[in-house]
Amino acid sequence: MALDGAFLYAVKSELTPLIGGRVEKIHQPSREEVVISIRTRQGSKKLYISANAGSARVHITEKSVDNPQTPPMFCMLLRKRLGSGKLIAIRQDGLERILFLDFECVNELGDIVTVTLACEIMGRCSNLIVISQEGKVIDSIKRVDEEMSRQRLVLPGMTYTLPPRDDRLCFLDAQPEEIVSRLRSVGQLELSKALIRVFEGISPILAREWAYFAGRGEHLQSDTVDGDQLDRLLFIIKRTREQLTEGKCCFSVVSDKDGMLKDFSFIRLSQFGTLMYTRELPTASAVLDYFFYERDQAARTKQRANDLFKLLVNLTERTSRRINVQREELGACAEKERFKLWGDLISANMYRLQKGDSSAVLENFYEEDCPQVTIELDKRKTPAQNAQHYYNEYKKRVTAEEKLTDQISRGEEELQYLDSVFDALTRASSGNDITQLRLELSEQGYIRSTSGKTKPPKALPPIEYRSSDGYTILVGRNNHQNDQLSLKFAEKSDIWLHTQTITGSHVIIVTEGETPPDRTIEEAAIIAAVNSRGRNSTLVPVDYCLAKFVKKPSGAKPGKVIFTNYSTAFVKPDAELADKLKV
Repeated sequence: MALDGAFLYAVKSELTPLIGGRVEKIHQPSREEVVISIRTRQGSKKLYISANAGSARVHITEKSVDNPQTPPMFCMLLRKRLGSGKLIAIRQDGLERILFLDFECVNELGDIVTVTLACEIMGRCSNLIVISQEGKVIDSIKRVDEEMSRQRLVLPGMTYTLPPRDDRLCFLDAQPEEIVSRLRSVGQLELSKALIRVFEGISPILAREWAYFAGRGEHLQSDTVDGDQLDRLLFIIKRTREQLTEGKCCFSVVSDKDGMLKDFSFIRLSQFGTLMYTRELPTASAVLDYFFYERDQAARTKQRANDLFKLLVNLTERTSRRINVQREELGACAEKERFKLWGDLISANMYRLQKGDSSAVLENFYEEDCPQVTIELDKRKTPAQNAQHYYNEYKKRVTAEEKLTDQISRGEEELQYLDSVFDALTRASSGNDITQLRLELSEQGYIRSTSGKTKPPKALPPIEYRSSDGYTILVGRNNHQNDQLSLKFAEKSDIWLHTQTITGSHVIIVTEGETPPDRTIEEAAIIAAVNSRGRNSTLVPVDYCLAKFVKKPSGAKPGKVIFTNYSTAFVKPDAELADKLKV
């Protein structure tokens, strides 16, 4: 899933309208990410550049990323050098994975100079380098010294040099005779691997698609491709060239049946058959924005919330162990009636017993046949004291049963609460969401309070959706917001939804006194299923009722409610539909 030179060519074509625009803002969300806002006549656009080894890319983004309170030094350098600069050119050498952005800027002396940003999208060697008009490196987001590389140094003051480049063909202008000759010269190789050796700027997925088309699904070797197979290979290469140069690309993202994102492409893919799902998007930037944001956001959130995940897992395991022990103790209380029976039988046969007896064989007059029962006695106690001993054991078990039943019930409620926080944490999409969950756990006494140290950020509003019929659908981000949404914000005539016996967010359909159509209720139920632990299930039951029938039990934990007069809808979670309806 590396961003290849061909895909970068498509991105370059989309960035062309930015030429002539001026730099408005520059932010550096993380150590290897930069966002440059460029103001054009069509409005302001955000140019996202990443030098991260696993997600290096450059494209226009619509996403919002949290920025640090104090900008890093590299960000300050960019603001100084590029502030109010004008983008005058975007260059790419063939299909090399380097995009040069030329800015016309004013230096400290008031002279107009050209400053170039070299966006090198090269896997673990990716970098963002600021180059002066004289070709000197001003600085880079990742400095490369002699210990890191002996072939190419990237340090302030050094002359900028291009990375080493292999002698490969650019399929945008390569002739058929050259292609055939190069294929024959690589020796015996799988065709897709041979294509990667022959052409620059193509990724494995593109090479596999060409080989798949040439062989009609049959695996081919580079030295045996001939006849119709060779003609089909040259045809698909020519067609890909036309799609790329004429702007007729089909941008798509590939995911497996579990929804895990796998790869992306600028041509329609056939190699996966029915094994993968393909989602088409309108632009190359939209593909990169969707693919990497979804993947990186999950990784970024997981990293920031790693301590909370560990805490919740430990708390859940500890609570589960405690409940299991309590259930075993409760099971031992089941024999309490036997102790009461023995006390009654000893009391009724006091005249037959005397101190020093070790046991007594007595008739159980509570049963019809009066079977004999052997009861152990303490030799040191009188018959009355033995009877009292069994009565005391009976009372202890009755009391223990009441206490244990209550403790198990509260423990199960605690497990449900921890499960709901864990689910909210897995769906957290920003640092603000994680901070709110930390505050919630602090209020509940699970972690040490941090009040007074730093002012917590203002909570984000509920997630908003718009149904196909125009109704507003609101979804709570955490348990506190669930309570506010269901008990304070919702009107009596609004419709409340929640997954049945599955942890998830509270969902409200804002009806404004109207009766929404069934399609809106179904879409809201799908949104509730997507925003729950059952989002990967095939069928999820969702309860819904009027908001006036939703109440909060006294002393219940955040997010815990009871409801009546409800109906149940069974829906299939559809993340793509929910994404389309999201405002």
